[in-house]
This record gives sequence, C-alpha cells and structure tokens, in this order.
Amino acid sequence: MSRLSWRWWSRSRKSRDETRLASERFEGTDRRRLLQTLSALVGGGALAAVSRPAKAKDSSDLPPPKRALTGRDDAGKSVFKSFDVTPKVVEIDSNPGLTFYELYMTEAVPQLSGLEPDPMLAGTKAFPGPGGTMFRLISYPPKRPEGWKPPPGVTFESALKEMSDKVPGMGDHFERGAPGMHTSDTIDYGIVVRGEMTLELDDGAKVHLRQGDCIVQNGTRHRWRNPLPEPCLMAFISIGGKRG
Repeated sequence: MSRLSWRWWSRSRKSRDETRLASERFEGTDRRRLLQTLSALVGGGALAAVSRPAKAKDSSDLPPPKRALTGRDDAGKSVFKSFDVTPKVVEIDSNPGLTFYELYMTEAVPQLSGLEPDPMLAGTKAFPGPGGTMFRLISYPPKRPEGWKPPPGVTFESALKEMSDKVPGMGDHFERGAPGMHTSDTIDYGIVVRGEMTLELDDGAKVHLRQGDCIVQNGTRHRWRNPLPEPCLMAFISIGGKRG
C-alpha cells in the first residue's frame, strides 16, 4: 500500500471511528439527556394544561340542564316520557341569575305505576310536607361586585314576594332581620354540581364547598353565599319532616 493510500485509509478509518463513538455517546448519555428534557417539556405542558383554570362562563352561556323522565307504557314496558328541560323553570327577576329548575316532587308515599303525570306541569312549591320529596337544581348568581345594586324598584320585601309568587311560600321561610337566612322543616341533601359555594350556619360558622362536595341539612338555619365571580349550580333533594 502506498504512503498516500495509507494516509487516506487511516484518516477515513479515524473519521468512521469518531463518528461511531459520537453516535454511541449520543445513544448513551446524550440520548438519555434529550429524552429527559423532552419528558420534562411534555410533562410540564401537560401539567400546565391540567392546572390552567377554565375560563369562567356567564350563566347565559351555559345550556340549561336537561331532565330524563321515565315511566311505563300501557304494556308495562319502561319508557322515556321526556328528555328535555323541565317545564318548570323559575327565574327571579329581583335577583338576576337566581334560577330554580324544578325537577320533580312527591307527597306521602309515592305511587309507582309509571303512568303518573309529570307533577311539574301542575306547578311547584317551596318545600314538601311530611314524607314528601322535592328535587330541584338552583343556579346562584355570581358574587356581586362592590357597589352592585338590585334592579330599579326592587326592595327586600318585594324580592321575597316575587319569590313566594313564583315558588309558592318560598319567601315566607326567609328572615327579615338576617337577609338570606332561612329554615325549613326538611332534610336537604345537596351537592355542588358546578362552581363553589359557602354555607353559613348560626354564629357565623361557615364551610366552603367545591364542585362535588355534599351537604346534609337537618332542618337547620342557614344561608348560601357564592364566593366566586361565576355562577354556582347546586342540586337539592328535600324530604319533608316534622320539627322535633
């Protein structure tokens, strides 16, 4: 082999060896570092996507909840009577954003023929009597900004009257000397469906409820306050009882 050929072969082999070593280093430490970096970036992006709060929506942007009502046909087969917004939706004009979705109610021991008419077609009421039940959703307006005022002409008494007119007897349960405080002869099962809510009892005792949190109200005096600048949707099942 000539000297020139030897130099070319030696340089070529050295170049291939350096390339192989560089590749091995990349396959080893450098590749691990690259994968770690990519993992951190992807993980960080995923974490940011999960932790980033969803943009608050106005209540008017949210579709009204639907109710699936079941029953039986003449042959005794179970059927869907309807799947739509309840026919009894009550909006309180004196407190814009406060909306009652009246879903169902029973009195005493319910009959289960499946042929019963939708009780909400006949109207609603504040709370059931002993042994009765009431199922409703309530959408509470966002926390009012500082300086907010009710619509023109609205007073505390007129607001309670409107509530009693639209949900018969509801305003009668609210105290005049402590706005928002009310009591009913019911056990109330409640769950926060969307948003957050503060439940206040006597002596200012409070608990902060987040989405999915539940309450059992044993006929106790209380009031609700929405702490967020977005609506809160709560579900309630009230069971009529007798005051001990």
